[in-house]
Amino acid sequence: MAEWDLRKLRILRTLRERGTVTATAEALHMTPSAVSQQLTNLARQLGVPLLEAQGRRVRLTDAARLVLSHAEAVFEQLERADAALAAYARGDAGEVRVGAFPTAVPALVVPAVRALRASHPRISVRVREAEAAEAYELLAAGEVDLALSLAAEAPSAADPRLTRVPLLTDPLDVALPAGHPLARAGRLRLPDLAAEPWIFGGSGPWSDITRRACEAAGFSPHQGHSASGWTAILAMVEAGMGVALVPRMAAGRRADVVLRELGPDRPVRHVVGAVRKGAESGTAVTRVLRALHDAAATRAGG
Repeated sequence: MAEWDLRKLRILRTLRERGTVTATAEALHMTPSAVSQQLTNLARQLGVPLLEAQGRRVRLTDAARLVLSHAEAVFEQLERADAALAAYARGDAGEVRVGAFPTAVPALVVPAVRALRASHPRISVRVREAEAAEAYELLAAGEVDLALSLAAEAPSAADPRLTRVPLLTDPLDVALPAGHPLARAGRLRLPDLAAEPWIFGGSGPWSDITRRACEAAGFSPHQGHSASGWTAILAMVEAGMGVALVPRMAAGRRADVVLRELGPDRPVRHVVGAVRKGAESGTAVTRVLRALHDAAATRAGG
C-alpha cells in the first residue's frame, strides 16, 4: 500500500490551486526549495511521478490529478472532524451519561433533554435510572458523567472526587384520602396526623425522610403499610388505607387523593447534581447541568 502523507498532499493541492512553486511556497510560508523537496518525497512514497516540466514551470501529471481526486474526499472528512472536535471542545457536542433517581427522570431530566434537542442537538444524553445513593456510586466509578440525587444521600461536600451543584428544593406534601376529615381543613400541620397509619417504604431514603420529618414534628409515625413506589403509595391512600408524605416533584394526580401543603415549616428534600471534579466546566456536561438548572427553575416557579 502506498504511504499517504496529508501534509504533502496539502502542498500538492495548493500547487494545483496556485499554479507555481513560488506561489505555493508563499501561500504556505515555505521556501520554494522546501516545496519542491516535499513533492519529490511524496512522489517517491506513492511510486508515481507527480510533476512534469513545462518550460520554466511545472504542471501536475495525470497521476497527481488522480491522487488529488481521492484526497479531496479525505480533506472533506477531516474538515468535518475538525468541526466536530471544535463543537465538542465548546460543549456543543458529545454524549453525557446521566444517572438519576426515579422521580427526577420525568420531572427534571426529560424536560432538560427536550430543551437540549432544540438548543444543542449534537449533545446526546443517555439516562440511567438509579436509586439516590447508587447514583453517586455510579459517578465515582466512572459509569455516569453526572448524577442527580438527594443531598441527604450525598457523600461529604469535602469529598475530593466530586463537585455538588444544588438544583431544587422539593417540598413534601401530605397525601390524604379525599374523604378524610382533614382533607379540607383550613390549616394542616404534620402533628395533626400523628395518630394516622402512614405509608412508606420499609427501608431506603424515603423511609428515612418520612421518619425524620415526622420526628422533627414531634412524633414517630406508625407504619400502617410498606411501599416504595408512588403508584402503589397513592393507590393505598386513595383506598383510605393511610396517609403519606409525597414529594411535590413526584406527585401524580388521582381522583380520590388530596395533596395538602404543610405551610412554611413544611419538610423538604434537596435535589442536587454532582459531577467528578473538573468536569463541571468546558464540556457538554456544562450544557446538561444548565438545562437541568433551567428545568428546576421552571418547576420551582410553577
